[in-house]
Order: sequence, then structure tokens, then C-alpha cells
Amino acid sequence: MNDNDKQSGNGDGGGNPGGPNPWMKSLLIWVGILLALAVVVTMFDGRTSGAQGNTVAYSTFLDKVDEGTVKTVNVSRDMITGTFSSGDKFRTYPVQDSGLIERLRKAGVEVAGKPEEGPSIWMVLLYQSLPFLLFLGIAFFVVRQMQKGGGAGGAMGFGKSRAKMLTEKHGKVTFDDVAGIDEARAELTEIVEFLKDPTKFARLGGKIPKGALLVGSPGTGKTLLARAIAGEAGVPFFTISGSDFVEMFVGVGASRVRDMFEQAKKSAPCIVFIDEIDAVGRHRGAGLGNGNDEREQTLNQLLVEMDGFEANEGIIIVAATNRPDVLDPALLRPGRFDRQVVVPRPDIDGRVKILEVHMKKVPLAPDVDARVIARGTPGFSGADLANLVNEAALMAARKGKRLVASAEFEEAKDKVMMGAERRSMVMTDDEKRMTAYHEAGHAVVAMHEPASDPIHKATIIPRGRALGMVMRLPERDSYSYHRDKMYANLAVAMGGRVAEEIIFGYDKVSSGASGDIQYATGLARDMVTKWGMSDKVGPVEYAQPEGESFLGYSSSQPVRMSNSTAQLIDDEIKGIVEGGLSRAKQVLSDHIDQLHSLAGALLEYETLNGEEIKRLIAGEDIGRSEPGAKTVVVPSAGTSIPKTKRPSGPFGSPSPAGA
Repeated sequence: MNDNDKQSGNGDGGGNPGGPNPWMKSLLIWVGILLALAVVVTMFDGRTSGAQGNTVAYSTFLDKVDEGTVKTVNVSRDMITGTFSSGDKFRTYPVQDSGLIERLRKAGVEVAGKPEEGPSIWMVLLYQSLPFLLFLGIAFFVVRQMQKGGGAGGAMGFGKSRAKMLTEKHGKVTFDDVAGIDEARAELTEIVEFLKDPTKFARLGGKIPKGALLVGSPGTGKTLLARAIAGEAGVPFFTISGSDFVEMFVGVGASRVRDMFEQAKKSAPCIVFIDEIDAVGRHRGAGLGNGNDEREQTLNQLLVEMDGFEANEGIIIVAATNRPDVLDPALLRPGRFDRQVVVPRPDIDGRVKILEVHMKKVPLAPDVDARVIARGTPGFSGADLANLVNEAALMAARKGKRLVASAEFEEAKDKVMMGAERRSMVMTDDEKRMTAYHEAGHAVVAMHEPASDPIHKATIIPRGRALGMVMRLPERDSYSYHRDKMYANLAVAMGGRVAEEIIFGYDKVSSGASGDIQYATGLARDMVTKWGMSDKVGPVEYAQPEGESFLGYSSSQPVRMSNSTAQLIDDEIKGIVEGGLSRAKQVLSDHIDQLHSLAGALLEYETLNGEEIKRLIAGEDIGRSEPGAKTVVVPSAGTSIPKTKRPSGPFGSPSPAGA
């Protein structure tokens, strides 16, 4: 289920992206006309010039006169033209010669005068009419565009709706393609049934809902659900993004909203899907001044169209957002968005169904079990699972395999959760040893904290921004934290830094624990300011509100506290983090031999899975036949990772650049 899996079909106002631009087409027509006119005038003027004969020098002309080969001459101030006895025409340009006429008469040449000639009449007409023709062409072009109106490609069509009608003849999506979110699908199935048979509900006085708001994290399948509605309902389905309404010109968005509903009324009953509605539906009055801007006018028009004086019967608005907290309350009231459909991250059964949908397109090996993969991927959205299957298929293709096996799915899961391996990164022996003890410190503390999640894998191979990492997987999907688990996570987070200090000394502690410290500080702050887990501060919320902020101004009131309270909170946060540090020191001091053993194994094998770490801690042989041998361990029943797709805390060694 991919929230980014979107298609737009051909529809009204969509235009033809591959066709020529109408503006450019009209301009080219007029340019062609003017060029053709200029060519005609030039040709005509050239023919006129050619008719006057060849140009000869004045001295040559006088020689011809003396020879008696000049028959006729036409004399003007700027040019002398005439014909030879052979019939050829000529022309020449005179000089100051007062005896020319007498010389011509003695030679028996027929002499005639010629009036002065100005520019060609065609050139004069062209020069005088060119500005008028340009003005006429521009006026005709503008009028034509205004008459076209309509589409977004027209010059005057920026106020028209950009909603496109979805017509999927190939790749049609139905509710059979939507898995893992049964409750949300059931809510929308009822809307489809209402469109197909409204009398079934109207008999008891029920009215068709005017709007449904799909709320969920990115990638959970909101857009896919909307496409499934279009595939199931069999009615016109218009799709548009919230950002398509807002332009720099005030009033354009409101005009597009009006035009969109006009289109929808012509096709009623129909469905209009607005993706990312938070782009236009945010709280009014959140900005500076009176807030009378383009976005708020657009929202006002949308509110009126959805539930105003005019009835829009048969038009259902389906919108999607992952920020419901910033939407205007008027948009969420009954009569506008009557239903808020939560599209959550899927549970284990949902993940199995989603994986099965995506695995239909991939040739699988017999050892692939969708439920085993689903157990190790809690918190994954539909888009994440689709990406996981795709990564596994790509890995198998790179290896030249014909089937995708569980080994590829395991590698793909590691890549998605921890990042790609950076084996090309050259580390010195000291850096490898430091990283091995750092990750071993995390792992040993995690093994001796009862409330900690089980370890899935530990590695000193650089992945992403980390030089090494310990991945822990919860035994089941978790929806809340408990105090003992929080204290365990704090101790595990501090385990890497404590191991460095114990083994290498106080002065050799590296910056590799920066991510661990950040995680521990954030967790401790939430424990004190949000969850009331400090006896001294008490069950009072002091966390800053997470309301909408515009130009630095928050729509929510900031938390007010005295200086003494702020100091108390800081002291409690520091005390909780240092308590985790003390617990990690105690565990590693008591089990220093396990720390050495695990660090040595990491240096030898680079990657260890959870079962191998358990055997090492118990003093048993891990069972590898040779150093560096690759082993792929299928997660045992109940293994999983947190909903954030990462271990319980960033228990890795960041690279120096990211420290």
C-alpha cells in the first residue's frame, strides 16, 4: 500500500502535455505571414532593380558613347540609364560633367530626361503598415485566447479548476488491492454503496455524507484508498491537490474552487478527491495582520461550497492529510467532513496481507514466509513494505537469481532499517576496535536489562551514517512505553560510551555516542515534561505545545513556568540520564569478561545475530565454521522493531562527520 502510488487520468481541463503551445502556435503564424510579405516585397523590388540593367563605370559609358554603341540615354540627377545598340540595358552614376549632353548629341545618342525616383511603393506600404499589423495581430491573439477560456492552458484560464477526471482503463485499483486497514476500508465501502444504491439508506431518512477525511501517517495508503473508491464506485471521480488551488494572485484559488464544484455538479453523483488538503485548509488567522490572504479566501470558498446556501447534492468530497491538527475547525464540523477515517499503520495481520499483495508480482522461493517477515517489521507502513519487497527483488536480480529468497528479504530489511553497508569505507584497526567495544557495550547492557527488547543483530560494518549498530526488536507490536522499559533504554543508550571509558580510559572517549546522548536526553525530557514520571516535578505537563507556527508565531499558548521550575526540570533530566549511565557502568563492570568476548567476536565476524550473542554471553561456541561466514537467521516468533523502523534508540556509532 503506497501512499505515493498516485495516477492521474485524462480529464477536462487537463490539456495535452505533448501538444504544441497555443500561444506559440499563434505567434508563429503571424511571424510567418510577416516574413512572407517581406520576401514578396524584396523579390518585387529586386525584379525592378534588375529591369534597369547592369551597372557600368562612367568612364566605360563615355567610351561607349565615343564608339557609337550607345543608342538611348535617360538622364536623372542620381542615375543615367539607357540601352546599347545591341539592345542590352545599362546604368551608371553621373559625375560633374557639363559637356555630357553636347557629347551625346554629337554621337547621335537619343537623350531623354527622367524624374527622380523615391523608395519602392511596396516598401513604403510595408514600413507604414508594419506597426498596424503587429497591433492587429496582438489584439487578435488576446481575443482568441479569451474566447478559448476554459482549460488551464488558456491565457485567461488561470482561474479555472485543475481537477482531472480519473479514468483508469489499465491498472484499475479496487478494494481487493487494499489490505491491512479493514476498518478504514469498511467506512469507505459504505460511501460506495450509497452512491450505487442511495434508496437503500434514504428509506430510513439517511443522507449521503458530504465529505470524508482520510487521516494517517505518510505511506499508510490514503491515496490508494481514494483510487479504490474510484474503481469501485463506477461514478465520475475528480482528483486535485490542495496546492493546485493556491496561486500568487488573490482570488484565483476561490475561483478554482467554484469552477471545480461547477464541473462536479454537471457530473453528479460524483466524488472529488483533494490530496494534501492541509495546503489550503489550515487554521485561519494564524498569520500576521488580518489574514485576508489568498489561502484563507480559498478556504472560505471551499467551506461555502461544501455546506452553504446552495445544495451540492450528489457530490462527495474525499480529502487526505497527515496533519489533521493544523486544519481549520470549520472544515471538520459535521455537514462538511462528516467522517474522519483514520488510516493507521497496520498490525501484524495487516502487514501479512499487505506483503501478500505485493509479493504476487515477485517470484518467491519456497522458504519465504510473509508472516515471518511481518513479525520483524512492526511499525512499517504500506509504502515501507512495498519498498521492502522491491529492495529484495532488486538484490536477487543483482545476484542473478531467478527467485527471491528469504535471504534477500533479510538483507533488504537490514538495508531499510539500518541503511546500506559502506564496505568501501576504510577504518583503521583502532577505529574498528573502538567501534567493536562501543557496540558490545550496548549489547551486553541490553542482555542484562530484563525490560529491554531482545537483540536482533549487532554489526561493526558501517551503515548509513553509523560506523556500527546494535538492532533490538520488540517481541510484539507496542503502543505505549512503561517506566521500567524507559530506564532500560536509557541504560542501553549509555552502554556504548561507558564501554569506551572502561576499556580505553577517560581521555579516549570518542564522539561516537552523540546520537545516544541525544536519544537519552530526549527520552528523559519527555519523561519529565510530558509523562509525569518525575516525583519532584510531578504529573504536570511542561512540554512546549506542538501547534501550528507561522513566521515564528505559534497559534498555541507557550508553557509558562518560573525559573525555579525550569531549573528543577533541567536537574531532573540530568539526573535521569546520569542514572542510566550509572546502571550501564554497574552492568559492564560486573560482566567485563562478556564485554571482551563480544567485542572480540565482532572484530572477527563483523556481524552477529541475536542467537549468536546469547551463546557468547552464556560462554558457548557460536557455531560458525569460519571467520566472516555469512549466516542468515530468520527472526524467531514475536521479533519486531519499533514503529519508527529503527532500534530502540540510536545505539550505533555515528561517523565523525555526523558526530
